[in-house]
Amino acid sequence: MKMKRRQFLFLGGISTIGSGLLGWKLSANNSLIETATAVSPVGKNLLLRFVSVADTGTGTKGQYAVANAMNFYHEKNPYNLVVLAGDNIYNNGEIEKINAVFERPYQALLKKGVKFHACLGNHDIRTDNGVPQVKYAGFNMQGRYYTFSKNKIQFFALDTNGNADWKNQLMWLEKQLSISKALWKVVFGHHPIYSSGQYGSNAKFIKIFTPLFKKYNVQLYINGHEHNYERTRSIDGTTYLICGAGAGNRPVGRSLWTEYSTSDLSFAGYDVYPDKIEVSGINTNNRVFDRGIIKLNSV
Repeated sequence: MKMKRRQFLFLGGISTIGSGLLGWKLSANNSLIETATAVSPVGKNLLLRFVSVADTGTGTKGQYAVANAMNFYHEKNPYNLVVLAGDNIYNNGEIEKINAVFERPYQALLKKGVKFHACLGNHDIRTDNGVPQVKYAGFNMQGRYYTFSKNKIQFFALDTNGNADWKNQLMWLEKQLSISKALWKVVFGHHPIYSSGQYGSNAKFIKIFTPLFKKYNVQLYINGHEHNYERTRSIDGTTYLICGAGAGNRPVGRSLWTEYSTSDLSFAGYDVYPDKIEVSGINTNNRVFDRGIIKLNSV
């Protein structure tokens, strides 16, 4: 590929400025695109780095491609937590498949001590209502819904399936949110609340969850079910992020509240600081296709 002198000097300048910070490559039309091949700049006050992915448990090439990208990202940007947002074992949640659809694909990460915290998807409850997965140590589930904290970030895992114990779960969620002293509150479940994908937004969930999220300052909700990536703008103080293209993908559209959407096989990365969360969407070519900022709400 021949480059004009001006183009060569421009690229050389970027290489010098960004050395050791960001990776870049030329696309087919000679435009620059950011890659995840180098260490991203990190402030001294980083509280936590984690990633999320969902709809993974197929054992197919797509899952391995995303898993390899997650491992590659880890080598340059270390993390020790993965939010696994449901449909962990296809097609029917058979725990005997756990080696093929979890332990082997994520072997490299598991050997490095990375912990996966899962929730139940609709496919997961087809066998014994998901009980074997709740008991499986590698998913680090403390129940069908549970909470855990990392530094100043508290996570709340939900069972969003139709047969969930909704009455007690919602009482539990409101109580836990109300007593939380965490700087950041992150809720995750399998099913979407806002979505531009195949299933669309869930009017019932909007009515149930959005008042709670607003009242108790939940600033991020993570889910799967839709086999795509979609990040919303802040909706009443909450960003909704779908990361369900962890093994397969489907088309996705856009809505008025969509900040970014794509059907690319992918996962999401998060750098959490005292005043913001930096979100990255990363595909199987190790390309950072989306970058967003969630600013800390003042309450």
